Amino acid sequence: MAKPKDKAMEQVIDIFIKAFAISTIRYFLIAGVAFLLCYTLFGRKLIANKIQPKLAARKDFIREILHSIQTTAVLTVVGMIVIMSPVRNYTLMYTDINEYPIWWIYACVPFALIIHDTYFYWMHRTLHHPRLFKYTHLLHHKSTNPSPWASYSFHFIEAWTEGAVLIFIVCLIPMHRAGVMLFLLTSFTINVYGHLGYEVVPLWFRRTLAFQFFNTSVHHNMHHSKFKGNYGLYFRVWDRVMGTEHPDYVQEFDRVQAQRVAANEAKRSKVLNSNVASSST
Repeated sequence: MAKPKDKAMEQVIDIFIKAFAISTIRYFLIAGVAFLLCYTLFGRKLIANKIQPKLAARKDFIREILHSIQTTAVLTVVGMIVIMSPVRNYTLMYTDINEYPIWWIYACVPFALIIHDTYFYWMHRTLHHPRLFKYTHLLHHKSTNPSPWASYSFHFIEAWTEGAVLIFIVCLIPMHRAGVMLFLLTSFTINVYGHLGYEVVPLWFRRTLAFQFFNTSVHHNMHHSKFKGNYGLYFRVWDRVMGTEHPDYVQEFDRVQAQRVAANEAKRSKVLNSNVASSST
C-alpha cells in the first residue's frame, strides 16, 4: 500500500508531466506554424518582409528548440509553485469563476502584460550587465538572426528569472486560472512575433498612434543583431523613457516597410505588363 507522501509525489509528477506536455505542444504549435508559414510555405513570397537578408542555420534552430524545451520545463515548475505550493496563499488568484465578472478573465490580461513588460525591461537590462551577460543571457543572443524557435531559448538561470514574473503578476492583480492561461498564451504569441525574423504588421501601422507605443518584430530583431538597446518586450514605453531605444529603430522599420512597398509595386507592374502583353496578342 502506497504511503500518503508517495501518492502526493506521484500526483505532483503526474501534474507536471501533463502541464509540461501541454506547454510543449503550445510551443511547437505556435512557433511551428509561424516557422512553417514564413520559412517554408511562403518564404519566397515574404522575402521582402525578411528583416535580415541572411537565413539562420539548421544548427541554430536545433539549439533554440532544445533550450526552449528546457525553459518550458522550468516555466511549468514555476506555474506549479504558484498554483500548488504555499506561495498560492500570498497571491490574489481565485478559483470561483463567479467571484469576479466573467469579463475580468479577459480584462486582466492587458494589466498582466503591462506588469510583465515593466518586469521584463528591468530584468532584461540587468542580464545585460557585463558581469552577468556571459553567464546567462549570452545563450539567447547566440540567435543573432532569431527565428520563432528562439522564443524560449534561454539559459537555465534566465529561464527562472523569466518565469518569476508570474509570481509578481498574481500577487498584484486577481486572476482566475483561465485568465493566467490566456495571459500565457497571449504572451507567448507576441514573443513568437518578436522573434519571427519577418515584419508582418500592416503597412498602415506605421501611421497609427499604436506605432508609438507597441513593439514590432523589427524592434526586437534589432536587439538581437545589435546586442544593445530595445530591451522592452511588448511596448516601446520604457525604452523611450529611459533612452535605451536604438536610435536607428524607426529608420530600420521604415527600410523594411519600403522594401515591402517596392516588392508590392514590382508585383503590380509585372501583372500589368503581363495583361498588356496578353491584350496585344
